[in-house]
Amino acid sequence: MTRTATIERSTGETAVTVSLALDGAGGGERATGVGFFDHMLDLLARHGRLDLSVAATGDLQTGAHHTVEDVGIAIGRALDEALGDRRGITRFGDAVVPMDEARAEAVIDISGRGLLVFDADLPPGSINGFEHELCREFLHAVATNAKLTLHVGVLAGANVHHIIEAIFKATARALRIAVSLDPSEPGIPSTKGTLR
Repeated sequence: MTRTATIERSTGETAVTVSLALDGAGGGERATGVGFFDHMLDLLARHGRLDLSVAATGDLQTGAHHTVEDVGIAIGRALDEALGDRRGITRFGDAVVPMDEARAEAVIDISGRGLLVFDADLPPGSINGFEHELCREFLHAVATNAKLTLHVGVLAGANVHHIIEAIFKATARALRIAVSLDPSEPGIPSTKGTLR
């Protein structure tokens, strides 16, 4: 079973191509024009054990919002496609990750229902063009389009760079568990018989 997908999304604001392999090793290149965001995508790939390539161009003269959101939409759609009918997956995943003084948790259910609960009070500001609020926007786009439930919480932290990095790492680790194949699960892990 090949669990891969390629998604292309083109609008009047952005052009995004995402290639994804769930059973990867963190390979691929991420180039969005937003350096901090590229770094966060590197973390998502490495700690999620995803082969993830992202090429995006967007109207960065207006800010990074459209680019970050549309990359999230494309990654979410790629996850949805690569998961197929969800047969044999673990389904649930959770992780708590520290980053120096910061600590974040992520809990995932590949439920077929897109939802983000974001319990993180990030102050206004930006890191090299990546506004702090875009962390939530990206995760919302991924969760909605991948049809998964994602709870994110910040348990400690003072440095926003560290907090966002901990969020991305925790999300990646939780996703890695949730998409993994469970050798004891012969079918779709739901009493409904579907996770779509």
